Amino acid sequence: MSENIGLIAGKGQFPLLFAEAARNQGFQVIAVAHQGETDPALASLVHRCHWIYVGQLGKIIRIFKKEGVSQAVMVGGITRGRLFRHFRPDLRALSLIRRVGAGKDDRLLRAVAAELEGEGIQIAPSTLFMEEILASPGQLSRRAPNPEERRDIDYGFKAAKEIGRLDIGQCVVVRRQVVVALEAIEGTDEAIRRGGLLAGPGAVVVKVSKPDQDLRFDVPAVGRETIQTMAAVRAAVLAVEAGKSLMFDRAEMLQEADRAGIAVWGVEAT
Repeated sequence: MSENIGLIAGKGQFPLLFAEAARNQGFQVIAVAHQGETDPALASLVHRCHWIYVGQLGKIIRIFKKEGVSQAVMVGGITRGRLFRHFRPDLRALSLIRRVGAGKDDRLLRAVAAELEGEGIQIAPSTLFMEEILASPGQLSRRAPNPEERRDIDYGFKAAKEIGRLDIGQCVVVRRQVVVALEAIEGTDEAIRRGGLLAGPGAVVVKVSKPDQDLRFDVPAVGRETIQTMAAVRAAVLAVEAGKSLMFDRAEMLQEADRAGIAVWGVEAT
């Protein structure tokens, strides 16, 4: 009999990719999917899919215990604005929020993981079975950043690490060593659109992990949509942190970057 693994699924394609990878490794995936966030296609890729509303922590625990799940992953983000609307915390979640607050992503996610682990459900890294889609260091696209763009990358990397330390976001947009946009609750694509419009053609987008990134959740990710958003505002460079950033549809993403003349660069943290 196959071993069960739990999947707490958020938005985007990452939960679908994880489900396929886990199934290929011989696991039965028991998914808890979020209404209004998780792609309904996930249901066809898992052994069983249970739908909940954001905030139903007690229900997640009950589902996993009933299904005999002792190891789970938290894959895919939840739209941060969902904390202000369509949020249905149960008593377990309300108790946790009273203790740790709801404003800091990392603190809240670590507390959720601790609640699950206290119930015998170990939380594994979200990159389990998926290490091959982590960004590699150096030049990833046909075009490499020029010296001015490399200076913007270095400057943006420091700025992005700082907003990550403050748990604000993971992405900044830079032009000529001036930060023109910081990612906050709106997400990466909207930050790129705003920054690109302010900076004009040639903006540099830098996305990094937080300084104390917990790879069990909230790993920064980029993909074809990131490049398409950048192309729309004529941004020039995408820099991501090597080994700590996910690249979805890597081949297609880099082809899209090459067509748009966008340089993609993997930054090695020192």
